[in-house]
Amino acid sequence: MAKTLLLELGVMFAAIALGGALARALDQSVIPFYVLAGLAVNPYTLGALGLPSLGDNEVITVAGELGIVFLLFFLGLEFSIDQLLESGDRMVKAGLVDLGINFPVGVGIGLALGWTVLEAVVLGGVVYISSSAVITKSLIDLGWIANAESGPILGTLVFEDLVIAVYLAALAAVLTGGGDLATAATGIAVVAGFLLALVALVAFGETLFERYLGVRSDEQFVLRTVAVTVLIAGGALAVGASEAVAAFFVGMGFSSTDHVERIEERLIPLRDVFAAVFFFWIGLTTDPRAVVGVVGVLAVAVVLTTPTKFVSGYVGGRLYDLDTRRSVRVGCGLVTRGEFSLIIAALVASQSGSPVLSETIPAFAVGYVLVMSVLGTTLMAAADTVEAGLRTTARTFTGGDRP
Repeated sequence: MAKTLLLELGVMFAAIALGGALARALDQSVIPFYVLAGLAVNPYTLGALGLPSLGDNEVITVAGELGIVFLLFFLGLEFSIDQLLESGDRMVKAGLVDLGINFPVGVGIGLALGWTVLEAVVLGGVVYISSSAVITKSLIDLGWIANAESGPILGTLVFEDLVIAVYLAALAAVLTGGGDLATAATGIAVVAGFLLALVALVAFGETLFERYLGVRSDEQFVLRTVAVTVLIAGGALAVGASEAVAAFFVGMGFSSTDHVERIEERLIPLRDVFAAVFFFWIGLTTDPRAVVGVVGVLAVAVVLTTPTKFVSGYVGGRLYDLDTRRSVRVGCGLVTRGEFSLIIAALVASQSGSPVLSETIPAFAVGYVLVMSVLGTTLMAAADTVEAGLRTTARTFTGGDRP
């Protein structure tokens, strides 16, 4: 294993580079092409043809995890704790709209298929949660990160990540403890305590962060930034909290210092490398053969959950007092699903004897993430075209000049 690991990593980076080059040549987002690069070299495609393939391993998985961490860390750099608190009321309203519209759709699909309540609730979680990592990368690529639409997108993603942290703790308790409420409550309390401590550190640690990063050596500067970010994100994951939320708050803490430009200059290449590995990993772990068996459920979910997520995002944009154009961008921006859908599927697959939980939902999740990551990034790139089309359609039905 050790003798071939470096070669496997070389193959991975070569596939990623080729995917990125193809995306640039076609003037498309690199994200779907990174996913497709992983799909092209995995054991389920090349291996099925009898050709040498690249299998998933712990190094690639951890590198992908770092991609999530650094993407959310950089997103946090764009915001201060004061900005987040000021928009707290709107964030909660937009988040509740998002939760109230999208989670029940997944539950309803599961119940309509004759699944148990637990199985339907798991499906609800899979289709509810948007991808913080993929959406953040798209915000950066499209130049939306400093625009007004990033506010409701960010607020909804933070709200979702907090909800999903509680959801995962409760789900794990149900699966492993037979529905033990005390176990679930303990897990939720630990997660809440960790996040509250982190928020307090961000709110009152400006001087500490400033001194911590105040070194002349670029080497030490990068090492210190990476150390605290990965350490806190890893601690969050270890206690059952979201590493994405933790990394976001670390970035928010650093945003209050005078070192933001230096962080961006030194660490953006590191972020982009690990982010590319994360998207590649999604494709690498996708088995097209398994997805074929759930293609009917997948088609129904894509058709139903794409417009519901768009509508909830649009409403969220309006709650932030955005105009129609930017609200449409918010709606398109939240369509993408990703890492948390896979995490939910992995949790139920490893801890349940139910065929739906151990086989159907994991197969569905990888297909759903693949389709929605491509669809979501495509919609973001075409958001203004979508808005123009909706405006034209509204004029046609109303006979007026305004939607």
